Amino acid sequence: MAHRIGLTGGIGSGKSTVAALLGGLGASIVDADAISRAATGPGGLAIPSIVENFGAALLTADGALDREKMRTLIFSSPDAKKQLERIVHPLVADTIAGQASDAEQAGASCIVFDIPLLVESTHWRQSLHRVIVVDCAEETQVDRVVARNALTPPEVRRIIDNQAPRLLRLAAADGVLFNDGISLECLAQHVREIGRQFGL
Repeated sequence: MAHRIGLTGGIGSGKSTVAALLGGLGASIVDADAISRAATGPGGLAIPSIVENFGAALLTADGALDREKMRTLIFSSPDAKKQLERIVHPLVADTIAGQASDAEQAGASCIVFDIPLLVESTHWRQSLHRVIVVDCAEETQVDRVVARNALTPPEVRRIIDNQAPRLLRLAAADGVLFNDGISLECLAQHVREIGRQFGL
């Protein structure tokens, strides 16, 4: 049976980099963000329900969810976030389950579930063997996301405030990878050490 590892971390923590490094070591990666983007992209499974609940004004010209408009709506109306989650989360969960089953059948020894909202969810912990949290200081998160996404520091802080508190993530962790003030090679070395625990 494959090791089932949950990987999570706040925005800008470097979680996606760690997932890519684990993938390079041979882990099978199930990327909840990528699945969610596909569901809300042009022709995605969530689009009809999004239009039904929010109207076509929330779509881009190519028929994808307009993330900027939705982010603005969510910040002004918490109910909008819950409504969107009711549409997207079941579709994402079904796809995650399908990808994990495919990986098991293909003989994967380690499946990494890259899930930003792992801690916020109530059902994930029981289906995972270990939870790894990628962590860094909040200032580092802000600096990285400002540089990467061209958002302002207040916009990034609002996103951070809408995620699970850092201490809550750390409390849920079986292992913590502190990705702050270290080189990519040093991070890769830490990931290799973690990977060895799971047969990678």
